[in-house]
Amino acid sequence: MTDPIADMLTRIRNAQMAKKSEVVIPFSKLKMRLAEILKQEGYIKKVGKIEDIFSEIKVTLKYDDNKTPYIRRLTRISKGGRRVYVGKTDMPRVLNGMGIAIVSTSQGLLTNREAKKAGVGGEIICEIY
Repeated sequence: MTDPIADMLTRIRNAQMAKKSEVVIPFSKLKMRLAEILKQEGYIKKVGKIEDIFSEIKVTLKYDDNKTPYIRRLTRISKGGRRVYVGKTDMPRVLNGMGIAIVSTSQGLLTNREAKKAGVGGEIICEIY
């Protein structure tokens, strides 16, 4: 697997299109933090770590009453062949503030709002709305 983050985002996207309630993703600290940010921002219901021979992350997806997923779009911005970096003053606004961008900074993974408040820039991992 070349890009584990893109794989995680694709698994979530595919599970939502199939109206699944849960999705299981191979564990890494970066993916766990990414899932925790999604939970903190209200895009998913629950996230947990499954201890087995290989650790996995179990993500419970969130839908509204009409089985419409809360995540409308999940896009990988910085890829293996093209890294996208922003400074603290150039932090992107996703969907005019209605969505979030997840940024890898020197202080760890932060949302675009948290990074702007902390005054740090970094690599844009993905955008969610």
